[in-house]
Amino acid sequence: MTREEFLELAKKEIIILDGATGSNLQKMGMPTGVSTELWAYEHPECIKKLQNDFIEAGSQIIYAPTFGCNRISLAVHGLTDRLEELNRECVRLSKRISGGRAYVAGDISTTGKILDLDISYEELVDVYKEQIQLLVDEGVDVLVAETLLSLNDAVAILDAAKSISDIAVLCSITVNANGLSLYGTNVVDAVKTLQEKGAAAVGVNCSVGPDQLENLIKNMKEVAQIPIIAKPNAGLPTFDDKGNAHYDMKAEEFAKSMKKLVDAGAGIVGGLLWNNPQNILPV
Repeated sequence: MTREEFLELAKKEIIILDGATGSNLQKMGMPTGVSTELWAYEHPECIKKLQNDFIEAGSQIIYAPTFGCNRISLAVHGLTDRLEELNRECVRLSKRISGGRAYVAGDISTTGKILDLDISYEELVDVYKEQIQLLVDEGVDVLVAETLLSLNDAVAILDAAKSISDIAVLCSITVNANGLSLYGTNVVDAVKTLQEKGAAAVGVNCSVGPDQLENLIKNMKEVAQIPIIAKPNAGLPTFDDKGNAHYDMKAEEFAKSMKKLVDAGAGIVGGLLWNNPQNILPV
């Protein structure tokens, strides 16, 4: 799907994304500290259950479990030599599960390297190009760059994608309630930059709950010429002694807060915790 095709789709309706992958896989038995991508590949029945549930709940886009499938992140787990295998097989798995019922996004995230301190811009773009080429070759419908910590990562991903394909790229940054990322990116300013760089949508994911994002979404919408994404956590997590995250916000409260984000201007929403996503759509 090209950027123009995605924007036409987004004009017609609120687009519903899927929910959390990592924390749900932990509930299914995935240990902390392992490669989520390898574990998902080795436990396809868990991904099948999770993504089927998302689609049945109304998700129009599901994320292939390729979040950390770049060369640098895989090296942490000694899996660099399986980069091609994991990217290809994880996309194939999600496409089989979807069966045409939902679009499949190639999921991309940060490498954890700081630009100009740990890595050059050219090297960063090359890392993303390597992964994006595999995702595009396997036929993902869109690319989603999520849980980004800085504007630099998003720009590098857009530049990498543009050199390979005209596929739509959705960019989502993790921020606090004030709209700042870990590395100081102001997400309202990021909207202006990323839409000029060719992003098909820009927004926020992870971090705080939907009840803390209403004003931020309004501010983003004021400068946006493309759809705004809202895919928050179900509130701030607490962690047990095994490192597993737990969220206290209940489904009904989450849905009510997400409805406010739609009213504030979000056109692409996710984090499904309820059975009827129509609850968040404008009345």
